[in-house]
Amino acid sequence: MAGLHAWLSQPRPDRPALASQTFADVPLTRQQALEARQLLWDDHVAVVKADRDKEWNDKSITIGEHTLRFLSRQFGNKPKNGWNLYISMHGGGNAAAQVNDQQWQNQIKLYQPKDALYIAPRAPTNTWDLWHEAHIDPLFDRLIEDAVVLSEVDPNHVYIMGYSAGGDGVYQLAPRMADRLAAAAMMAGHPNDASPLGLRNIGFAIHVGALDDGYNRNKVAAEWGKKLDDLAAADPKGYAHQVQLHEGRSHWMNLEDKVAVDWMAGFTRDPLPLKVVWKQSTVTHDRFYWLAVPAKSAKAGSLVIASRDGQTIDIEKAEDVPHLTVLLNDKMLDLDKPVTITSAGRELFNGKVERRVAELAATLAERGDSDLVFDAAVEVDIKSGK
Repeated sequence: MAGLHAWLSQPRPDRPALASQTFADVPLTRQQALEARQLLWDDHVAVVKADRDKEWNDKSITIGEHTLRFLSRQFGNKPKNGWNLYISMHGGGNAAAQVNDQQWQNQIKLYQPKDALYIAPRAPTNTWDLWHEAHIDPLFDRLIEDAVVLSEVDPNHVYIMGYSAGGDGVYQLAPRMADRLAAAAMMAGHPNDASPLGLRNIGFAIHVGALDDGYNRNKVAAEWGKKLDDLAAADPKGYAHQVQLHEGRSHWMNLEDKVAVDWMAGFTRDPLPLKVVWKQSTVTHDRFYWLAVPAKSAKAGSLVIASRDGQTIDIEKAEDVPHLTVLLNDKMLDLDKPVTITSAGRELFNGKVERRVAELAATLAERGDSDLVFDAAVEVDIKSGK
């Protein structure tokens, strides 16, 4: 802990890589881990305030070649744990920039969620898939991280929604970013190649006009409703959903879909769910809840289903995922006691796992989310059973 304090006391440009420091690999007690977690979080907050205040005030976030501009409104009063955050995606898509600009300007006026920071971002591109291209995920990650620190948003009350092409984005983004979200609402969109499997631990609403036959949106919405019904029947503790086809309405539902906003508000994110269903999209992620795969190894279409019960983690299914990392902290189980990881009746790991500063720092740096920070990690080889 003295080493961590000394490292943090240095100016950030002068700090050596934390992972190379001897203290980062020293086993921690539960109390030391709690202290280290807080120190690292406080440092993260200081960094965000110093480095990102301008982008937040300018309402413009740039990562690489893409810039996400956004408009914002604030409604009601800030709850005790922070504002609710609603990210609302506009329609348009494959159209002239001025068309998408008009849709963006309209989106900020559509909904008024209670006690919330309501943000309407402008898609960085004008392509048909403007809300589910690969650059959207890191931009939304950054937007959420900024909002938590700079606007006092509650990270467990983050919601996404979208209309038309924005609804396309909800179908795609909600499953692959579910560990960031409490719930999502899809209005008048089409899923394309999205899978609902990753929605297990969030609320998911679908609202489409019953007469909206463009791209068969109405039929596809009904099909997704049946898929979600079947998933919830097979897994009663997961897949909470609301599906409504609005009678007499075509693509514009005359704001009847706003009921989804109040419905979403009833959900709070569980960052450490007892069961995780991780289905990789065509845009892959290296982490999902308390699971991870080696960097750049994720494959589109791969699937992991894992659950935890007491001190045991069971990898129920691992398709096209030969190597898996299980991330652990004391909110999940007792790290002072042995942990067991199993798969298909085989024991992949059994023993005590040590808390380390290196793991705390790495998982915080990856996500910037105080509730998705982990003290320890166990890497297992699914194929060889080790």
